[in-house]
Amino acid sequence: MPVKNNTMKIAMLAPISWRTPPRHYGPWEWVVSMLTEGLVERGVDVTLYATADSLTRARLRHVAPRPWSEDSDLDPKVWECLHISAVFEEASRFDLIHNNFDFLPLSYSGLVDTPLLTTIHGFSSPRILPVYRKYNGRAHYVAISDADRHPELDYEATVHHGIPVKSYPYHEHPSDENYLLFFGRIHHDKGAYESIRLAKQLGMPLVLAGIIQDQNYFEQYVKPYLDDDQVRYIGPVGPDDKGDVLGKAAALLHLINFEEPFGLSVAESMACGTPVIAFNRGSMPELITDGVTGFLVDDIHQARTAVTRIDRIDRAACRRHVEENISVELMVDRYIKVYKNILEKS
Repeated sequence: MPVKNNTMKIAMLAPISWRTPPRHYGPWEWVVSMLTEGLVERGVDVTLYATADSLTRARLRHVAPRPWSEDSDLDPKVWECLHISAVFEEASRFDLIHNNFDFLPLSYSGLVDTPLLTTIHGFSSPRILPVYRKYNGRAHYVAISDADRHPELDYEATVHHGIPVKSYPYHEHPSDENYLLFFGRIHHDKGAYESIRLAKQLGMPLVLAGIIQDQNYFEQYVKPYLDDDQVRYIGPVGPDDKGDVLGKAAALLHLINFEEPFGLSVAESMACGTPVIAFNRGSMPELITDGVTGFLVDDIHQARTAVTRIDRIDRAACRRHVEENISVELMVDRYIKVYKNILEKS
């Protein structure tokens, strides 16, 4: 017999590095929040395990009083252990546990009968693979892009992240400043320096927005080029402001130096109507339609050519692409299908 939404009881395990939803940065927590609220709207009974200051319409269960990234008095290992153990000690209350906390909760899964679904938000290192291998076949895995699937693991599905498109203001035209935008962690992986190089070569203004994740990288590769004129760093941008910052840009530069598993800022940029110029790595071909919502390039030379052609991109097409392919509604639909498949098999 098919499983109905209103009969499912889901424990949603969020990370506790940041609040759910985050105040500024916190992509995993942000996705968990969007999914949780979408499930509640569909009538699913969800208990969210997150920090005490989290905001949700679901039932909130908390152990950590605050995010450990915002309070240096909290030892991450201590509070993460307490946080994860709470959901498994209460596992019998739920039909399914949805783990968004990376690999550690898998080590608890053999102690409970409740099915465990783990969304793999990327592999931080090959060294964590032994855990995923051990529980492959017992736990259930979802990939966030086809590019991020590991050949040694079995997956229930690929479920792209989704964003609440209507909450992003659409900008038919960029601002008069016609600036390029870097929007993400200030880190080698994300290509902040490559974006600066490109803007310098083109003589165009560049705005950099995001948390400084690697201070040494910032000091060596970003700070020397900041002049409050052509190259400006505006720090982290919160939910209330990012629509304007993204939407007023001529293009988002996403010149990444790693195989990125997803890339929320890419979807957010296109939702605002702003095309994306990205290195053709990781999940980028799954998110960007080359020549329609931006350009996929292989090097700085191709990126420079792409910027000169950016006015050929229909900004309305960027918005439509996200509405049709990367919406929160689609993400919720796909996860409900995964939940039902697991429960029917169980």
